[in-house]
Amino acid sequence: MLRVTNLSHSIDFYTRILGMNILRTLNQPDEKYTLVFLGYAAESESCVLELTYNYGITQYEPGTAFGHIAISVDDCKAVCADIRDNGGEVIHAAMQLNGSDEIIAFVRDPDGYQVELIERP
Repeated sequence: MLRVTNLSHSIDFYTRILGMNILRTLNQPDEKYTLVFLGYAAESESCVLELTYNYGITQYEPGTAFGHIAISVDDCKAVCADIRDNGGEVIHAAMQLNGSDEIIAFVRDPDGYQVELIERP
């Protein structure tokens, strides 16, 4: 779960730029929050990312215990190019991971969370 400050910007990033689908939404106006669940497949088949928007909160500190989200991709360089073309921020270009045959890159979401892209041979 990630707490986000602008739900529409975050949904746009994870759907349009990273290609996830909105799986379900839970609006709780009495409790002043909205949850959006995103993923690449049904919740019963894959991992799901939960975005939490608490009404009126405009800033969070990403805690020091949190590292990043990781997503497997087929072609890390091509995905980075698509992300840049769509207005996303690539913070570490695709490169081979030392001691591995994996290619990795990092992008940043609208709230500053890092997302690692991993291409495995």
